[in-house]
Amino acid sequence: MAKIIAISGSPSHPSRSYALIEEAQKLIQASDISLEILSIRDLPPDALIYAKFDNPDIVQAAAKVEEADAVIISAPVYKAAYPGILKTFLDLLPQKGLVGKPVLPIVTGGTLAHLLAIDYAFKPLFSALGARYIHTGVYLVDSQYQRRDTNGVEFLDKELETRFQTALNEFVQLVQEESKPSLTAV
Repeated sequence: MAKIIAISGSPSHPSRSYALIEEAQKLIQASDISLEILSIRDLPPDALIYAKFDNPDIVQAAAKVEEADAVIISAPVYKAAYPGILKTFLDLLPQKGLVGKPVLPIVTGGTLAHLLAIDYAFKPLFSALGARYIHTGVYLVDSQYQRRDTNGVEFLDKELETRFQTALNEFVQLVQEESKPSLTAV
């Protein structure tokens, strides 16, 4: 069974980024893929800030990323880029910590002004970490959806809901295709 690690890069909890991962989890559960959520906010702040690579929680989180077949990263845009807590965690991964892995960015922002943040901030970072395939991703404006109190989100914009579901379906299909055993000629 293929494994996806879904990283919530928001410093807040509850957060819209985490709720979007929960929504993704609901859509993915019908497939033969397991999804585990990693909330960076729950990692020890001193280990992140002081780059304690040997901290047991950091070692365990990095191992989960390494063991995953694919990665979903959901994060808000702060000051035109990813939040510092996300970058701090990704800095603690090995130099090519995403090598060979497809990555799906799910990015939220207060306005459409940060729509291109996926292309100019997130994608270069994932590429530097060796991601093999970086999906176009989904950008969501806060006014287009609401975080549910229980689990996931409620989309207020039907087109956005369709884009979100399409991106996840494409990503799941890619992960499933890559996890199939390859046939070798004898």
